[in-house]
Formats: sequence, structure tokens, C-alpha cells
Amino acid sequence: MSQYRIAVIVGSLRKESFNKKLAHALIRLAPAEFRFEFSRIDDLPLYDQDDDANQADSVKRLKQEIASVQGLLFVTPEYNRSIPGVLKNALDHASRPYGTSAWNGKPAGVIGISVGAIGTALAQQHLRNVLAYLNVPTLGQPEAFLQAKEGFFDADGGIGSASREFLQGWMDRYVAWIKQHAV
Repeated sequence: MSQYRIAVIVGSLRKESFNKKLAHALIRLAPAEFRFEFSRIDDLPLYDQDDDANQADSVKRLKQEIASVQGLLFVTPEYNRSIPGVLKNALDHASRPYGTSAWNGKPAGVIGISVGAIGTALAQQHLRNVLAYLNVPTLGQPEAFLQAKEGFFDADGGIGSASREFLQGWMDRYVAWIKQHAV
């Protein structure tokens, strides 16, 4: 495959989100044959099974975006020791109605950043549990529980020098994972 299209799903809606910034910085570490497209999740209605037969246009758009890519990149904060509701809502919408999941078989990477010392470890674990059920093969190692602190990002919005080698290694493994599992 000469070009890999990746859907980026950021679990934060905040304008100055560390996770949105991390997603943009990670993209810079990817090879040229990878094209990253941010999937919008802030306009989805709350999931209601009664709407499965008549999904909102925003839900149809998300499902089409997911169906058309070769891989997924989840970049999520941790809210109350779990994933943000907006991310869970997107996962639920694109997996329904039952038997029509857009996520099925799409390889993924999971990463996140927080001001806390354990980064987004628990949110990532909860997300991995959901992705396992949705049949999303997810990169297991290396795990990356990142703490947002002075110098993590450089002046240009890239990864700072202290974390660049580790995150380049993470990106290299992610790229290999996608290439191995892309359909």
C-alpha cells in the first residue's frame, strides 16, 4: 500500500487541549506515506438506540470516515479515571446498529497526555477494553503514559528533545503495526 490514511480521534474538545497538541506533534514523526485526518466528534448527538434506524448525518459522516481509513489513532485525556464521555459516545455511535460497526478490524494506537504523574494510564486501559470488544487490534507496546510538563512540547509545537526519541520509537512501532494489520 503506497498511502495509509489514518483517522485521528482526540478525546478532548478543549481548544487548548494537550491531547490535540500531542496528536499534531505525533503526526510530524510519521513517515510521508501516512496521511492523518482528524475525525470530528463534538457534533454527535448523545447515543440513543432508538435512533439506530435513522442515524444523524454527523454519525453517518463519522462512520464513513472510519470505514474509509486503514488505521486509527486515539489520543485521549483522562477524566475521572476513565475516557471522556464524548469519546465513548463516538465509539458507541460508530459501532451501531449492532453488526454494522465501522471500527471492526481497524488497527489502532492509543496514547494520551495529562498533567498528572501517571498520564492517562487508566483512560487508556478503559479505552483498550472497549476497543477489544469492538475488534480493533490495538498496539500493545510500547505504552506511553505522558505527563505534560515544561519542555514536553518545543516552541514550534513539536515534541521536545527530552521526549522525542521515545515518541519517535512509539510512532515507528505504530507505523509497523498499521502496516502489518491494514486491510
